[in-house]
Amino acid sequence: YLLDKSDKYDARDVERLQQDDKWVENYLIWRHDVVDDTLKMIDESFQWRKDYTVNDLTESALPKWLFENGSLFLHGYDKEGYKLFWFRVKHHTRDPKQQLEKKKLVAFWLEHYAKRDHGKPLTVVFDMSETGISHIDLDFVRFIVSCFTDYYPNFLTKIVIFEMPWIMNAAFKIVKGWLGPDAISMLKFTNKSDVQEYISGEYLPPHMGGTDSFKYSYPPLVDDDFQTPLCENGPITSEDEHESKEEIDADTKETGELNEEQNLNQKKMNSIEQISKSEETDKTEIKPKNAKKALTTFKGPLLHISPAEELYFGSKETGEKKCLIVLTNVTKNIVAFKVRTTAPEKYRVKPSNSSCEPGTSLDIIVSLHGGFAASLQDRFLIMAAEMDQSSGAGVPELTQFWKEVPRTKVMEHRLRCHVVESSKPSSLTLKENTFNIPAKNNEDLHIQLTRLLQINKRLQEQIERCLWFQQLSVVISLLSVTVVAFCFYLAYTQRS
Repeated sequence: YLLDKSDKYDARDVERLQQDDKWVENYLIWRHDVVDDTLKMIDESFQWRKDYTVNDLTESALPKWLFENGSLFLHGYDKEGYKLFWFRVKHHTRDPKQQLEKKKLVAFWLEHYAKRDHGKPLTVVFDMSETGISHIDLDFVRFIVSCFTDYYPNFLTKIVIFEMPWIMNAAFKIVKGWLGPDAISMLKFTNKSDVQEYISGEYLPPHMGGTDSFKYSYPPLVDDDFQTPLCENGPITSEDEHESKEEIDADTKETGELNEEQNLNQKKMNSIEQISKSEETDKTEIKPKNAKKALTTFKGPLLHISPAEELYFGSKETGEKKCLIVLTNVTKNIVAFKVRTTAPEKYRVKPSNSSCEPGTSLDIIVSLHGGFAASLQDRFLIMAAEMDQSSGAGVPELTQFWKEVPRTKVMEHRLRCHVVESSKPSSLTLKENTFNIPAKNNEDLHIQLTRLLQINKRLQEQIERCLWFQQLSVVISLLSVTVVAFCFYLAYTQRS
């Protein structure tokens, strides 16, 4: 394919394919490990990616009115923890002149989400309330379907269709013809009474029977837990003025405790020989005797953050209510940081707004309170920026610093929540200073289940072939016996 069509591919896609095993695996999974079909899909998707300049799609490359329209946006999570990709059909109208730009908007969202959340699958929601015949655009719907079936492998969990008008039944029969058998099984037709089987009320708007007060606006996007590409220089929509008085009071009370922790950490660092930054990071990871491997670490330009991706909480049965985030300053300056969460009513973060001295580590304790339970939809955002040595590190100085720091100089990293159901959770939890090992996430289990189903299918096919050969052998044996018997009969009659 490369020899024949190298001019039809973007070199960046080819390079990524050669380096990203996860991407290759997703193509194979989506095509049931049939190599020829997988190659054809890669060929088609790569040509499409170059035609639509997917790698170069930016906010400035698209008309502003497309974002203001509000027909497409990312917000919230389904009950399995997958991001929701909303299509508000009532805001879409057929217009051949605008079709290409609208398609590029879809590609823009999918590509940026895939890159920023490492290709974690999406749940698509078609909100068809208040729609009529004027909103039916089969060409646009076909493009959306093609994105998930042909261009973005293993990127779709399900399609939730809310309140489809009866007049569109015929149109969706055509749409089903475009979907393969796997994708058809992902279609979920819902209404107000059963949509919460797939999406909890906290992420459903009132007209769908939920309690979510989110209203799409541009700019900026309100959905803070997704690192939106609409603010390339440091997307964050909730600033210090939104911080509750309770949080500020908690931070003030803990300033003394924080200083003690920093002094203790500084003494520890002084007692250790000077080593490389990577070795310093390893020192921050607590390794008990029964640990099988080190904790995962995100290595950012300002801070190393452990764990790298997920905070592991226990269920109500396990009783695990606290987690630990370890920050290590890898710069030569003081680094200010603050922690935000999408569920401030559930969690207490201590400290949530402070600073870290050069070369030292700091522990942040995240705890549940008020009888709340952790949820897969909950997210945490860690923001960090370098401070001048002359700047103070008190609460007033930090508040002023965050108001003035340019967003281009802010490092951001997000953490997801994971709930461990086992009585002995394999997770990064804080309980009597004991640390365990992270469990596999839902996506890993989904991939393993898919593989098992594929293996089972192949075994079933082999068994069917064996049975067919067995039946064929029996028939051939019977024919052989019949022929031999007939030959003996002829020989006997001739002698007689």
